[in-house]
Parts: sequence; C-alpha cells; structure tokens
Amino acid sequence: MIGKTMEKALNEQIREELGSAYLYLAMAAYFHSQGLPGMARWMEVQVQEEFGHALRIYNHVVERGGRVKLEALPEPKFEWASPLEAWRAAYDHERYISGRIHKLVELARQERDYPAEVMLQWFVSEQVEEEDQTRRVVEMLERLGESGRGLLWLDKELGKRGKEEE
Repeated sequence: MIGKTMEKALNEQIREELGSAYLYLAMAAYFHSQGLPGMARWMEVQVQEEFGHALRIYNHVVERGGRVKLEALPEPKFEWASPLEAWRAAYDHERYISGRIHKLVELARQERDYPAEVMLQWFVSEQVEEEDQTRRVVEMLERLGESGRGLLWLDKELGKRGKEEE
C-alpha cells in the first residue's frame, strides 16, 4: 500500500508530466507555424514520451492500491521569439522536471518507500537523457546563429526522430 504523502506527491508529478506533454504540443504547434516541421515532429514525439511518463507513474500508484487524482493543467505558453528561445525553454523545463524527480527520490527515502524509489530511479536516468537532448539542440542553434541554411538542416535532422521505429 502506498502512503498518502507519496500518493499526493506522485499525483502532482502526473500533472507535471501531462503539463510537459501540453507544453511540448504547444511548441510543436509553434514550430509548425514557423515552417519547421522537423522540430515540430521532434516535439510531437516528445509529447508521446511525456504521456508515457505520466502513465508510468499512474500505473505505479494504481498497482500499489493508491488513488490517482488528475489535476487541472495550466495553459502553456503559446509564442516564442525564436526557435532558440523555444528550445531554451524546453531545456529549462527539463531541468525543472529533473529537480522535481530528485525531490521525489528524497521523499521516497524519507518515507522508506522502496518501491517508489526503485520506480523513480528510471526517471532519474531518463532525465539525464532529456536534459542532454534539449541542451544539445540549444547549443547547435547557438552555433548556427542567424544561418537560415543551418536552421533548415537542423530542422531536417530533428525531423528524423521517431522514424526509425516506423
């Protein structure tokens, strides 16, 4: 049986993961509006990953006899000044989520909730990857500067994400 403190914290994290999906869907729409279908596709794949993260936590709560309570999501940002600004926001968001995961691990240790701690270790590793991916795109965009050709090349490269599974 999951404790009430951990149940509440994991329900909050489900909201955060769904909020991440909502934010990345808004970013995908922004990239489509900017004629960057590859970046939009990358974000659309990310939306699915974030839904998967929410479901992973959801299933953990359910399997441990807890109750999932879905909370309202805030409206995500709609517009960014540039693709670089959007990617910086994605990177900052991933760092924010990493911090939340680390606090959940601390709570699991405090509560001696070993099943939650084990489940959360997957997220600790996943966040290293999430931060790395978004940071690398930010760095590439910073190097490209105002190069239209470079932006189009990067857009094409990012659009390959997820196609290897098709």
